[in-house]
Amino acid sequence: MSSETLYMSLVGEWSALIENGTVRVGERLPSVRKACAIHKVSPSTILATYRALEDRGLIEARPQSGFYVKGVARLPLPLMRRQSETHAGEQGEADQLELVMSAQTRTDVIDLSLASPRGSDFYPTTRLKQIVSKLVRQHPELTTDYPFPPGSERLRRQIAQRALGSGCVLSPDDIVVTNGCSEALQLALHAVCKPGDTVGLESPTYFGLIPLAKSLGLSVIEIPTHPASGLSLDALELLLSEKRLSALVVQPTVQNPLGASMPLAARQRLAALVSEYRIPLIEDTPHADLFYGAAPPDSVKSCDKEGWVLLCSSFSKTLAPGFRIGWIAPGRFLHEVMRLKIAGSLGQPRLLEEALAEYLESGGFDHHLRFIRRQFMAQMEKLRAAVASHFPAGTRATSPSGGCLLWVELPKGVDTLALFQRALAEGITVAPGALYSARGRFNNCVRLSCCYPWTPAYERALLRFAALACEAAATPAP
Repeated sequence: MSSETLYMSLVGEWSALIENGTVRVGERLPSVRKACAIHKVSPSTILATYRALEDRGLIEARPQSGFYVKGVARLPLPLMRRQSETHAGEQGEADQLELVMSAQTRTDVIDLSLASPRGSDFYPTTRLKQIVSKLVRQHPELTTDYPFPPGSERLRRQIAQRALGSGCVLSPDDIVVTNGCSEALQLALHAVCKPGDTVGLESPTYFGLIPLAKSLGLSVIEIPTHPASGLSLDALELLLSEKRLSALVVQPTVQNPLGASMPLAARQRLAALVSEYRIPLIEDTPHADLFYGAAPPDSVKSCDKEGWVLLCSSFSKTLAPGFRIGWIAPGRFLHEVMRLKIAGSLGQPRLLEEALAEYLESGGFDHHLRFIRRQFMAQMEKLRAAVASHFPAGTRATSPSGGCLLWVELPKGVDTLALFQRALAEGITVAPGALYSARGRFNNCVRLSCCYPWTPAYERALLRFAALACEAAATPAP
């Protein structure tokens, strides 16, 4: 490679690093000597590169100090990939989900759709910080010893005790601790299905389940789900009688995104159906502790006598999202889940497991849950009132049984993927309804959230999104 070609290549590399935020404003670039060692080029080539970056206004030289990144205009997120930029057949919902999740990581947007709060207003962070600090002082081995499955016995004992509240009688040996509920779901599906199998999902369903199923080589059948009573058991029974399902994933309590909760009689019937047809049921319950009532109905797992129900949950929606601690009680599939866990992530940070265990032992979790439920209930009322008052005439919204998520159906013809793009251009992000279907249904729906402090900035963003929705529907608010 000629020196001129090499120099231009380095200019392109550093321009990209600066423009995409890898090297941020105010950060110092490597010294000429260090850059020579990194790129294995001469000092003259590095100096030429830095001068070109300076000419482009990307960096500045500071006397006796070096070269630093200057402020640059933030580039907008890329639009959907064109066909030429990806393999045929790999577009669709995967690209849409990537785009939405990329927007959710940005600090310059107001997110109206997250399923768990950001910041410390809704979490006992001070107490958790105290516990972690104490454990590091008293048990430094927690930061050095490898974790092994099934995870902290102390934590598994607390999980088993709390499971009694949903009617489940579990021992610590029935439970495997995981990296969040996402890994619990992945382990469960992997344990009970093989490539080519078909899994039944609620419709709409949690958007992470669709790419997870496809990554395991599974086909998906969507099962109608009522916004109040949950999964249609009549539709499920028809599918089971036709032997079209190899497994089923259901959120019977505070379903994401609808907020539905199945009545106890429906849970009992569901447990009987999977037992009769010998079909594994993955019961996904990360939002169950956010049920608004005095207590949710007992879990489907509590009605399971033969081990066909794999119960999955986590503390990410209620206590410490950053800890990424979840768990699974896989019933008759325990051995296979353990095998997959050993072959995969192996374990979670022991320090965080023990910190959660100590917090749960302290007895403060139930008090915290009462606090967060009250907050969500109050803010959900405000969110539903705002939708009723400011969204287009004809808009419908769920009445969730718990949690912080609101499913909103805009008038027919509104394309919420296009609406998402318009809102993002104004610093607002939502979750378009098409993400919640393997078939691209619900394109006129969005998921909103009230898990944020109700600040003037949040309210302005919500009302601006409502105005954009009215424009898209060509319909004013009622």
